[in-house]
Amino acid sequence: MSDPTSSVGPKIIAVANQKGGVGKTTTTINLGAALAEQGLNILIVDLDPQGNASTGLGIEPDDRQFTTYELLLEDIRLEEVIQKTDVGNVSLVPATVDLSSADIELYSAERRSFLLNQALRQPDMAGYGFDYILIDCPPSLNLLTVNAMVAAHSVLVPLQSEFFALEGLSQLMLTVREVRQSAHPDLRIEGVVLTMYDARNNLSQQVEADARSNLGDLVFETVIPRNVRVSEAPSYAMPVLAYDTNSKGAAAYRALATELLKKNTRLAA
Repeated sequence: MSDPTSSVGPKIIAVANQKGGVGKTTTTINLGAALAEQGLNILIVDLDPQGNASTGLGIEPDDRQFTTYELLLEDIRLEEVIQKTDVGNVSLVPATVDLSSADIELYSAERRSFLLNQALRQPDMAGYGFDYILIDCPPSLNLLTVNAMVAAHSVLVPLQSEFFALEGLSQLMLTVREVRQSAHPDLRIEGVVLTMYDARNNLSQQVEADARSNLGDLVFETVIPRNVRVSEAPSYAMPVLAYDTNSKGAAAYRALATELLKKNTRLAA
C-alpha cells in the first residue's frame, strides 16, 4: 500500500470545512491558479458532488466522462480522468453528482479510507510532474473527506469571518485527530485562512482576533476579503486572477500562495 506520508511526488493538500458557503471551492480554484502563476504545475481534485470546482474551471458536465467517482471506485487510468483546463499549469479531476452515491458505496469497499490515497499515488502520476495537488472536499465530514485527509499531507481550512465560525472548527479538528490516530499519523494542519473578510465590519475583526488568539500561527497572515470580483468569477468559469487580475481578491490569493510556499520552504529546510 502507498505511504500517505511519503515526501516523494507532489504536495497534497485537502481543502476542507464541513460548513458550506465558507469559500472552500473558491479558495481551491484561486489558490491553485495563484500557485500556477508562480510556475508550479497544479492538479485540482474535485471531491464535491456539486462539482463546483469543475464548473468554475470551465469543464462542462457533458465533458466529464470520467470523474473522481471512477477514480475512487473503478480501475481507471489517470490519463482518462485528468483534464487540462484553460488556466495555464492547472489540471483537473472533475466531479459530477454521481459522486453523491460514492460515500455509501465506499462503506463496503476494502480499505475504504485509503482509496484516494492509492489513486493519487499511481506510478503514472510521476509523469505529470505536479508540484501540488489540491483536493476540494465536500461540505461534510463523510468518507469522501476522510479519504482526502488520508491522501493528503495537510489540511487547509477556509474559515468564514462570521458568527459561529470557530464553533464548527472543533469538529473538523477532531476528525483530523481521528485520522491521525487511525490511518495517517503525520497529517498536519496546513493552516486556517480567513475568507469573506470585511475590515470595516467589527464582527470580521472579532472573528480574526478570536481565531488568532485560539489558533496562533496556524492562522495565515493573509486574509481573503469579501470582494465582488471573487463572487462574479465562477459565473464566467474562471479564477478571479484571470477574471480581474488587478482586483483585491486576486491580490489576496496571490499573497496566500506566496505565504503557503514560504511556509512549506521553512518546513522542508
